[in-house]
Amino acid sequence: MQSEPSAELRHRTVEAPAGRLHLVEQGAGPLVLLVHGFPESWYSWRRQLPALAAAGYRAVAIDVRGYGRSSRPAAADAYRMLGLVEDNVAVVRALGEENAVVVGHDWGSNIAAASALLHPEVFGAVALLSVPYAPPGGPRPTDVFGRIGGPEQEFYVSYFQEPGRAEAEIEPDVRGWLAGFYAALSADTMPARGEPDPHFVARGGLLRDRFPAGALPAWLTEDDLDFYAAEFERTGMTGALNRYRNMDRDWEDLAPYRGAPVTQPSLFIGGALDASTTWMSDAIDAFPTTLPGLSASHLLDGCGHWIQQEHPEEINRLLTGWLTTLTN
Repeated sequence: MQSEPSAELRHRTVEAPAGRLHLVEQGAGPLVLLVHGFPESWYSWRRQLPALAAAGYRAVAIDVRGYGRSSRPAAADAYRMLGLVEDNVAVVRALGEENAVVVGHDWGSNIAAASALLHPEVFGAVALLSVPYAPPGGPRPTDVFGRIGGPEQEFYVSYFQEPGRAEAEIEPDVRGWLAGFYAALSADTMPARGEPDPHFVARGGLLRDRFPAGALPAWLTEDDLDFYAAEFERTGMTGALNRYRNMDRDWEDLAPYRGAPVTQPSLFIGGALDASTTWMSDAIDAFPTTLPGLSASHLLDGCGHWIQQEHPEEINRLLTGWLTTLTN
């Protein structure tokens, strides 16, 4: 397994509503909280931790509730957004800080945005990677996702809804499934235009049926894959998948914030080849209303979904440059 990126990394666990949250920190200075997405871990920020530390920040990457060394509550509804937001608040407090900048990728982007929306007194600025902010509201999520794909195929979010279903596909071969999933959404290995879309499952099929075969994406070494696989082989996939199974609960819980903007200073960075940015282009267009404190919005050419791992140097440059504007 790959050695840790730096001897300066410090692992610890803190008490949180989840029970226990594992985090990895590096550096000293203003707190920057890094929140990963699916199916990842604190390790997805391995290239950002030293860069942020070198720039004068206390960089902290967590294992989100249900992942890695953090607690994995048994109840599916323990993974609703409100609980994940309170976990973030608890981390800030446990670290002896009053406030932090929160940075999220994929589901972590949604968690970061909700943290800023619900607790502006704690999270004074927010950076969103890959998934743009869309205010709470609109139709019930599962109703929307259930209509995507038509009679011949099923959207992956709907596929993930039923407890045990995706686990039965993934857990017999965690390493192989992760390799295919990461490759399917990476710029250099994703299916070409016109090939079957790996965001959909053919009726009666498996999600992995549409994963590309062959080499790993350039950003993912065998050692990196070993790290991720070992984490999920130990924990199973249910805690991670339960995030998807709370989207309707989130819709109900966040109803009081329907249409609400995130007004703090913000940053968005997406991959030009990422479906999250192309499908949600309307959300990006709405940023003047939904993110009135937006400093900049960037779409990186030749970049897929795993943005801070595919283009770490550019992400580090953009993040540290933006963070500097918050203190000047």
